[in-house]
Order: sequence, then C-alpha cells, then structure tokens
Amino acid sequence: MTSGLAEKRREKYEAILKAALKMFAEHGFFNSQVSKIAREAGVADGTIYLYFKNKEDILISLFREKLGSLVRKFHEHVHEDDRADEAIRKICELHFTELEKDVQLAKVTQLELRQSSRELHSEISKALKPYIQLIEDVLVRGIEQGIFRRDLDVKLTRLLIFGAMDEVVSSWLISGRRYSLSAQVDKTVDFFLRGLRA
Repeated sequence: MTSGLAEKRREKYEAILKAALKMFAEHGFFNSQVSKIAREAGVADGTIYLYFKNKEDILISLFREKLGSLVRKFHEHVHEDDRADEAIRKICELHFTELEKDVQLAKVTQLELRQSSRELHSEISKALKPYIQLIEDVLVRGIEQGIFRRDLDVKLTRLLIFGAMDEVVSSWLISGRRYSLSAQVDKTVDFFLRGLRA
C-alpha cells in the first residue's frame, strides 16, 4: 500500500516536471504560469504546492533532476580506471546527444542559465555543481594518469570545458538546429584535448 502511494506521488512529481519543462521551453520561465503547468500535467493548481514551494522551486528541481540524470549516465558509461581523455569524450558525447534528443531541455538550460534572477541563478548553480565536480574529477584523474598537463588550473579548466559545451549547444539552437549537435563531438573534444594533453 505504502509503495503504491509513493509510486503515485513520484508519477505526479514527474508529470509536473515534464509539464513545466514544456511550458518553460515554449514560453520561458517568467511567462509560464503555475496554473498552466498544472493543466498541462493534468493536476489541480493546489496539487503543485504539495510537491513544490513555488515556480522557482519547480525550475530548480528540474535542473537538479535532469543534470543528476546526466551525471548518473556518465557514471554508468565510464569507470574509474578508464583513461581521462576518453572520459572527457564521453562527457561531451552524452552532453550533446542527450540535449539533441531533448530539445525542450536544451532550450530551458540555455535560456534559464542566462536570464534568471540572481537568487534563482544561485540555486541553479548549486544544482549544476555535481556536474562541474564530475568534470573536475576527470581532470584531476588525467593529471594523475600523466595524460593531462600538471600545470592545469583545474578549477578554471572545468568551467572552460562546461562553458564551451554550453556555447556549442546555444549556437545549435540559434541556428534552428540545422545540423547535428552530436556530430560536433569530435571537433569539440579535439579542441579540449589539444589544450589538456601533457
């Protein structure tokens, strides 16, 4: 009985996030109303507040869930004894292929990382932290393996890598998705590795 209730709660939670993702992608965060998110999710307006404090909390949860899923997928595909240069490739590959598959998520991440209020941006940055940490861990591993330069500024380099991938996704969206995002992996990774290798 309890597990059935928990499952129903999870289903509603996911339905709200899915509806919010659609609304945010189509109308932007500030122009999306909670009532419209509820209607899209097939729940009453008040139900939203059983799961989220407000609209900002929905957006933060969306980032936490989706970025958390990306990090989990990375850990499923890459093991600790793998070469760091291959791990960098896998991060870039997953980043591009997952956002290419989920255009709504690509739109929301690109828009809201740039346009949110300072407080909201701060909370989204916290949700982003495990992903940035994952890149840092790979860089440290690469230095330890003797693959990457010992003089790398790891804190700066992790941001440069994330920022470069982020910009490639933005350009793809701005172009109207006229080309394959996943086809940009090789050139992007080659650029990274030229600067990273010992």
